[in-house]
Amino acid sequence: MTNNADGTKASHTERDAVPGGVDWDAQAEHFDEEPDHGLRDPEVRAAWAVRLRSWLPERPCDLLDLGCGTGSLALLAAEQGHRVTGVDRSPAMVERARAKLAGRDAAFLVGDATAPPVGEQRYDVVLVRHVLWALPDPARVLRQWRGLLRPGGRLVLVEGVWGTVSPTGVPAQRLTGLLAPVATDLRAESLAHDAALWGREVTDERYAVVAVM
Repeated sequence: MTNNADGTKASHTERDAVPGGVDWDAQAEHFDEEPDHGLRDPEVRAAWAVRLRSWLPERPCDLLDLGCGTGSLALLAAEQGHRVTGVDRSPAMVERARAKLAGRDAAFLVGDATAPPVGEQRYDVVLVRHVLWALPDPARVLRQWRGLLRPGGRLVLVEGVWGTVSPTGVPAQRLTGLLAPVATDLRAESLAHDAALWGREVTDERYAVVAVM
């Protein structure tokens, strides 16, 4: 892991915002050591499973996990009965995701989260955690992600604002403002107060937005 300017850890999905760039293929070996990355702690894993179940449809669906990393959230979704496709730009991350979900109804592709290599395939859910904030034009990317959904599909976006010296991220108010004109149902929920999700107490803004399109 690298450090941000204020001393906080830079996550896998902060790759485009980290000065000098990061070799995420090299980082893949240790990526899951962060509690909210690998979900190895039973309490952290259970906390994410509960949240994910509340965000996803009850029936089995086709889910696209963009910026999937090593596939920890994809695995939870597959365990809940969903058919998962994951996309990540790091071949090493994708390799680990494939191993993690071996034998399950899941496929993983190397590609850019802003233009995933899925052809004409459309999904019931597009799930993205800690990716949007690092992209230069969130409004444009959201339009692209909407185009990957079937009618009545939903975007599930986990985002935040990190750091105290030089805060970086997408505030919940901005993200809901971008989605409100095109969503038939929209809700945001704070995640900062739930220490079990992160394996520690956090003080920055962390949230999820679920938008039905």
